[in-house]
Amino acid sequence: MTDAKDSRRPQGELVADVLAVLWAAREPLTVGQVNDALDGDLARTTVTTILTRLHERGTLARHRVGRGFVYAPVHDAPGLAAGRMHRELRSEPHRDLVLERFVSTLSEDDEEVLRRLLLAPQDPDGDAR
Repeated sequence: MTDAKDSRRPQGELVADVLAVLWAAREPLTVGQVNDALDGDLARTTVTTILTRLHERGTLARHRVGRGFVYAPVHDAPGLAAGRMHRELRSEPHRDLVLERFVSTLSEDDEEVLRRLLLAPQDPDGDAR
């Protein structure tokens, strides 16, 4: 007999699936639309909880439409990863050592990309031109 817990997706995988649905949609979605895109195999309350938590963390924007909400990602996948990296660096007292070790583990290709980005002119918003 299979335990019901064994068939559950890990929490991180479910969050990743929800974000993938929202990124692919390219427009705000309701809880029901997100659940349908996930093949409707989850309880609506589960999807609502995930969307609410992502909104509370600042990962999703939420707007009221009628009696419910629609949700949209604040950043694309690379922006979300960059934000996580930035938060990690901010919380680290030895940023210089972390950056040194990070750079020392880059492949030659990644090192070249980083070098090019660091040397590129920046616009006022901080984006490379």
